[in-house]
Amino acid sequence: MILTIIVFIIVFGILVLVHEFGHYFFAKRAGILVREFSIGMGPKLWWKQANGTTYTVRCLPLGGYVRLAGNDEDEEELRPGMAVTVAVNDQGVVTKINASQKATLFQGIPLRVTDFDLTDELTISGYLNGDEDQVKTYPVDHDAELVEKSGTVVKIAPRDTWVSSASLPKRMLTNFAGPLNNFLLSLVAFIILGFTLSGIPTNSNQVGSVKAGSVAARAGLVAGDQITKVADHKTSNWTLLAQEIAANPKKKLTLTYVHRGKTKQTTVVPKAVKQGKETVGQIGITERVETSLAARLKYGWQQFVAAGTLIFTLLGRMFTEGFSLNDLGGPVAIYAGTSQATALGFNGVLNFLALLSINLGIVNLLPIPALDGGKLLLNIIEAIIRRPIPEKAEAVVSFAGFLFLFLLMILVTFNDIHRYFIH
Repeated sequence: MILTIIVFIIVFGILVLVHEFGHYFFAKRAGILVREFSIGMGPKLWWKQANGTTYTVRCLPLGGYVRLAGNDEDEEELRPGMAVTVAVNDQGVVTKINASQKATLFQGIPLRVTDFDLTDELTISGYLNGDEDQVKTYPVDHDAELVEKSGTVVKIAPRDTWVSSASLPKRMLTNFAGPLNNFLLSLVAFIILGFTLSGIPTNSNQVGSVKAGSVAARAGLVAGDQITKVADHKTSNWTLLAQEIAANPKKKLTLTYVHRGKTKQTTVVPKAVKQGKETVGQIGITERVETSLAARLKYGWQQFVAAGTLIFTLLGRMFTEGFSLNDLGGPVAIYAGTSQATALGFNGVLNFLALLSINLGIVNLLPIPALDGGKLLLNIIEAIIRRPIPEKAEAVVSFAGFLFLFLLMILVTFNDIHRYFIH
């Protein structure tokens, strides 16, 4: 159980880190201020500020986020009547505002705020040292820092650093970057998985090896032979070949095969082997595999495409055949899946990570408000109507999306608990 928890935290952490780094990377290149990059949720354990961004690690290792300027205005941290401390440079410009209750953070000027504008005018006004006879107004540096109530230090967010100030193509790329990174992570994980395998199955009808003393060996088959028919059924690939042999335990079969360019026939009686509750036929041959670099890269790509196709198919069924909570899975379902994957070792965990990552990328692109796909939909609408969507309308839509996702997550979590631990 402890190992499962550790693997769960690592897998979940990688997924979130990669997703949020996509938003972070392209936001930076779009000129958008990334005020905070957080791994985890809840109270912070560690933080460091660099290159205008505050990096934090929080105590709950589930989730994470990037705070982009314009999405979290300073009005939430400052308000008229609040007692703050300001640091002023030699030119009389405020370089730091302490809105926390930790007065010992730096030596500054006590100020009871009467008004402020950290967006356009970049000013802060208030009473000095409790003297309410005169209001003092200070200009605020464009790159000034704000110590929030929690003690986290972030940059203030002038309007030119906001998401809305970036061009529409850059905003769309920033919104798409999270899912894009999840797709890349999935592809890389599948490719790495290909390199961990001893060989890549070719799904051809060519024999890779013959077990000594087996049914196939006694019938004269050798590695490299190409089995084209089992009885009257053509076997153009390994899947068909394996199915025909497995379906006929202890039954006499005629195999048609090509040996060194010549077509031959032989007779075999597949050995009956128990596999779970079923009895299948086996003749002691293995599938031909490849070990080349190209084969391993191709395997990674094919697994990636197959996983994506499967997810799209399942999503399509949800809309055409009816929706069920059992079609969805939250953290509890991911934990249960992690437990199963951990039992399969490194390759099982790697495959699970790849599947989760592409799933997260695709789901995030659904046109639901509050998801990246919902933001992209608003971007597309803005491009069509050729004017910005009113902030109030966008806020209402986003809130509705968050509420919907929050309620859905509660329902999914309770359903998962019942499905995996109670039922």
